[in-house]
Parts: sequence; structure tokens; C-alpha cells
Amino acid sequence: MKKMMIIAMLGLSALTLAACGEKKSDSTTENSSQSAKTAYPLTIKNYKKVVGNSSTGDASWPETTQTFKQAPKKVVANTRPMAELLLHLGLEKSIAGVGAVFGEKDTSVEKEFDKLKDLGDNYITQETALSVNPDFVFGRGGLFEKSEWGVGTVESLNEMQIPTYITKTSITGGTFDSIYGDIDNLGKIFDVKPAADKFKGELKTQEANLKERLKPVKKTQTFAYIHSNDPADINGYSVTGDTFSVSLFKMLKLKQAYDVPTGTVSLEKIIESDPDIIIIPKWDDTDNAEKTVKGLYKSDKVSNLKAIKNKKVYILNYNYMFGYGYQSLAGFDAFAKQVYPELSK
Repeated sequence: MKKMMIIAMLGLSALTLAACGEKKSDSTTENSSQSAKTAYPLTIKNYKKVVGNSSTGDASWPETTQTFKQAPKKVVANTRPMAELLLHLGLEKSIAGVGAVFGEKDTSVEKEFDKLKDLGDNYITQETALSVNPDFVFGRGGLFEKSEWGVGTVESLNEMQIPTYITKTSITGGTFDSIYGDIDNLGKIFDVKPAADKFKGELKTQEANLKERLKPVKKTQTFAYIHSNDPADINGYSVTGDTFSVSLFKMLKLKQAYDVPTGTVSLEKIIESDPDIIIIPKWDDTDNAEKTVKGLYKSDKVSNLKAIKNKKVYILNYNYMFGYGYQSLAGFDAFAKQVYPELSK
């Protein structure tokens, strides 16, 4: 009897401990859930654009802060890739309008994107951005300028009590890795941390898989980027200062053939550097890029380049290079299969 009482008491003790453990676990889960919630007002460190004497001068990106009294409900995304990022966080109902609706589509959110208000297939003005009465303007840093192609400066929007967010991917020094910090910040701003964490995890897995497939590639190849869809206009462009694009090319073991500052590169410089491959941008659904490739193969001006002789002129969507979004990862993954077809076998 005494033995049975001891066993019973031990059993009760175990149940009590288990119950305490369950309460502690429930409490931990509750606290974790609460810690994932955004406490408003929320202040986020971000950037503003400062240019030199003209809008074509090199920009600097001093830090600033943006305060959000609540999760934004009427967002203007200044480019398609930026709007698609918000859609992956489940924010379709929070987007008031999208500018610069061109370039490759993310088919996984195409249905949701097609429901959004299209503000134009070019970069939009501040007037256009304000036409939908936004409570937040978000996106590519270079477009935060008072110009015919800009949504207005950070300062001018803030004066109207409209907070802004410039993605770090789109400023000097930003890399593809910067996208993860941007997603974290958006998770806080919109109070959607679980969705942000989930999407960030998916991207990191994709990035790891791409890097793993590229491990057999030991030799770095050189490239020239021709910023044109006209085979008669063979001027290159240097992406030296575009650190986001440079980080993606580096991921693919590719390096720019000419070491010159950001800007136009002459045909003579391209010929002198004799790149391993040539890259042509694709802006739209036309076949202009494809025609440019055919035109280059027939052009006497570049017939001696090894990229031409070896039939290594490739098309890469503009938004993958200069969209500064998560989409670039899938785009460069597909591009890697063109450059290194042996890895797909």
C-alpha cells in the first residue's frame, strides 16, 4: 500500500511538472508571438538620396529615420519588382499603386499583381505617385528624386507626412545579401514578421542551391554589358558602381572586362578588353533583344571578339540586373544555365 501511494504521489508530481511545463511552453509561445508583433510608433533607420550639382552626378546615401504610426494601408511601390516583394508578404490589399510596370513578371504572384493599380509603364513622377493618396512610398532609391522620372525626394514626401523606405539593395554598397535586411524591415513596418521570415528562408535556400551548383566552376569569365537593343549602337555600360549587380555577377563567377567608372563604355574599349561573353538587356515582350543578338553576330565592327566567335552573346532581363529585388536570384539562376550549360546536364 505504501509503495502504491509513493507511485501515485510520483505520478501526481510528474503530472504537476508536466502541467507546469505546458504552462511555461504556452507562456513562451505567447511571449514569442507578442515579440513578433510590431509596437507602433515604429522608427526605422533608412536612407535619403543626395546628388551633386545635377541629377546625373554620383549620389550619396546618408542615413535618416522614418517613423510609422501604424502599418501602411496605401502604398506606392515605385517599380514592379518592389510591388512583387510586397505581394510575397501578403500585402496585396495595402498597395495603392505601382509605377514602372515593365520587365519580367514573377508568375507566382502574377494573379495578385494584375489586380493592382498600374500607374504607368515608365518611371512615375511625384504627381502620379500622389494621385492615389499614399501613406507610404517604397522602392528603388534612385527614383526618390524631384524629376520627370522620380517620385519626389525623401524630404519632400516626409514634409507631407508620408514616410518612405529605400531598399538597401538599391543604394551604393548594397548587394543581393541586403535583400534579407530589407525583408526584415518590411516585416516590422507592416507587422508581418512570420511572412517575412518565411519568404526570407525560401530565398536563402534558393541562394544556397545556386552556389552549390556553381561550385564546379573554377575559372572566372569576363563580360561586357551593351546597354542597347540596337545592333548599330554598340556602346557598353560599366556597372562598377552598381554593387547589387556586381554581387550577382560575382556569384556566377563573372567579372566585368573593363575596370572603368560607372557610365558609358566606348566600342573601342569593348574591343580592347575582348570579353568572354557579351550581355544584352531585355526590357519588354518584344523581340528587339533577340534581333540585337543576331545583329551583333553579323556586325563587322565586333566580328573579331571571342564572345562573337564563340557565340556567347546572352540576353538578361533588365529587372534582374537593375530591379534590385529578390527576382534577380531566379533570373541569375536561369542566366547561369545559359553561361554554364554543362551544369544543367
